[in-house]
Amino acid sequence: MKLTDLLSGQLNAAEWEAKGYELPKFNIEDIRRKTHDEPTWVHFGGGNIFRAFPAAILNDALNTGKYDRGVIVAETFDFEVIDKAYAPYDNLSLSVSLCSDGTIGKKVVASVTEALKADPQFPDWQRLVDIFRQPSLQMISFTITEKGYSYNEADLECGLQPVFAMGKVTRLLLERFLAGELPLTVQSMDNCSHNGDRVKAGVMAYAERWAQEELVPAAFLDYLKDETKVTFPWSMIDKITPRPHQKVKELLAADGFEDNDYIETERHTFTAPFVNAEEVQYLVIEDHYTNGRPPLHLGGALYTTRETVDKVETMKVTTCLNPLHTAMSIYGCMLGYTLISAEMADEDLRPFVQKLGYIEAMPVVVDPGVLNPYEFIGAVINRRLPNPFMPDAPQRIAMDTSQKLPIRFGETIKKYLARGLDMQNLVLIPLTLAGYARYLKGLDDNLQPFTPSPDPMLDELQAIVAPLEVGKPDQDYSCLRQLYSRKDVFGLNLYEAGLGEQIEGMVRELFAGAGAVRKTLHKYVSAR
Repeated sequence: MKLTDLLSGQLNAAEWEAKGYELPKFNIEDIRRKTHDEPTWVHFGGGNIFRAFPAAILNDALNTGKYDRGVIVAETFDFEVIDKAYAPYDNLSLSVSLCSDGTIGKKVVASVTEALKADPQFPDWQRLVDIFRQPSLQMISFTITEKGYSYNEADLECGLQPVFAMGKVTRLLLERFLAGELPLTVQSMDNCSHNGDRVKAGVMAYAERWAQEELVPAAFLDYLKDETKVTFPWSMIDKITPRPHQKVKELLAADGFEDNDYIETERHTFTAPFVNAEEVQYLVIEDHYTNGRPPLHLGGALYTTRETVDKVETMKVTTCLNPLHTAMSIYGCMLGYTLISAEMADEDLRPFVQKLGYIEAMPVVVDPGVLNPYEFIGAVINRRLPNPFMPDAPQRIAMDTSQKLPIRFGETIKKYLARGLDMQNLVLIPLTLAGYARYLKGLDDNLQPFTPSPDPMLDELQAIVAPLEVGKPDQDYSCLRQLYSRKDVFGLNLYEAGLGEQIEGMVRELFAGAGAVRKTLHKYVSAR
């Protein structure tokens, strides 16, 4: 069983389907021909998340028979991905859904019609230029990570032959402008807040600099700013896509599926002919298109307003997912856990995050309308966090915690204050913040040292709690006021918010000695 069987005439469909593999319901060659002649969608970034999510939901849309165009993927960074993960497999891949019950779903994704290297040094570049000059092109999209949107000064020396992603995209947009100011939507699908603004800022930085250097006409800037021609919508994307999993490789091999080799490029991209990802996924997109759009809603994407996208993002980041992750990471590190999924079997940690979300965070959630907050958090607690396939560690989640606390907890506290809600309802959020002081000591609950995760403020914050000793009940805790009054760490002065003294009391309990973390956690979670 090989992916290339689908186009070589060697496919035994009955065998694949008997082993639980979902095969494309559309004619692959027809879709590829139509897409080549009249392309509608180019996606930049050929990594695992693209194949597991955007390409997979387009595959679902094609399976309905209501659409007949695929997606062309363009890689701007790691060209080995094209050579090793796309070309040998006829641009086909296997999407493996990692289910929380320990089973897997298997679907062959055939929606990718071409895989191109997006750089002028390759012949593919001319094909991209031709595509961008096609009136049929509706959307370009991205999963290149937030760092990929930056403007790089080194590109200035390259003129109109840039090296970095946003420079290349801007150069291609110039081609579309020169072809008659053709309309297009530039759609980020990266997991960062207000992502459309990020890609717009990157494009405009290049375009404005080129206009200053008189490398492009001033009218090019007008074209990019004209929302009847070019738009940069926001989106919220959420789907955990880890590296290819050893257990998945073994399960596929047992089926007789031969395309299960790991691929590591020289740039340390980890991929495979298969891509594994959690079963739960969300893609909410601002419906602001200038030339039509691929019907991704047929595969489960939600099109809505910018305001609603922002509400969904806020719901996820400040209440229903990210705060739970941070709470688990702080206490998980101190209790010796190395897997988030294992924490969800803990008799204190599971109710800790469950009550934190449902009881304390939920009262200030703004229902976005398109996703139910209770169902969202239910999926997090019952399906996402306990998933045995997810090798996520509290140590990874705990990275840069000082940068996360203002959004993940400070915003919720601010909403309590703004709405005049009873601050006494907050117990587990203060317990999380109290746990941070104990975490900064780098001692687990058995008083064994551990290394706190990298954080740009780690040394500074550890210096504040340095005078405190675990197991010394009568010590002076006055240094805590210096910590919990930090607006840059918590988003507000927690004493002014009326929570400082409560948090101090919890810190005293957490510092009581060996076993104090477990005892304090159990006490407050049980009482809640």
